[in-house]
Amino acid sequence: MPPDRSNGWNAIAQRFMAERSSAGAATVRAWCRVLPEGASVLDLGCGSGVPISEALLGEGCDVFGVDASPILVAAFRRRFPQVQVACEPAEESRFFDRAYDGVVAVGLLFLLAPDVQRSLIHRVSAALKSGGRFLFTAPLQSATWKDTLTGRESVSLGDEAYRHALDEAGLRVVGEYVDEGGNHFYDAAGKYASSIAAR
Repeated sequence: MPPDRSNGWNAIAQRFMAERSSAGAATVRAWCRVLPEGASVLDLGCGSGVPISEALLGEGCDVFGVDASPILVAAFRRRFPQVQVACEPAEESRFFDRAYDGVVAVGLLFLLAPDVQRSLIHRVSAALKSGGRFLFTAPLQSATWKDTLTGRESVSLGDEAYRHALDEAGLRVVGEYVDEGGNHFYDAAGKYASSIAAR
């Protein structure tokens, strides 16, 4: 039997889709308004596309999705047939071999091992256009816990470690938000890039 590249998410995909709330959508919608009109945005861990990719599309973004669960990707393709989506782990993805105005990773980073999280931050930074933004969720506290759906270990590096990893990748935190579900968002941009004018 081949290894589960989705870290347990494919097995509980139907339950996840049934239980996924709209938490985070409003935060993402507000964030993408600082991007250029028609911005290209990569949604890492896009799942079925609801609610994050859906919110980005609603703001007129050119969305690309990556998720390792075949069931979730199939649901994404049914819902958004016009959007390019790849069924592969974010940590192995080539990100469609292109650059982006923005990258979002909601509920993804802390599912990965600490060294993989740091590596992914560097890879995201390399995939951003000048002035691009990276929005991701992670708890402020350093912690380890069992995911309630998959039962697998989740790891938050903690605020200091995330800021250090971003700094090493050439990014800096330019904003922080908390959505209606209590999820903490980091909004990072290239340290040396000029800011993007809001539209």
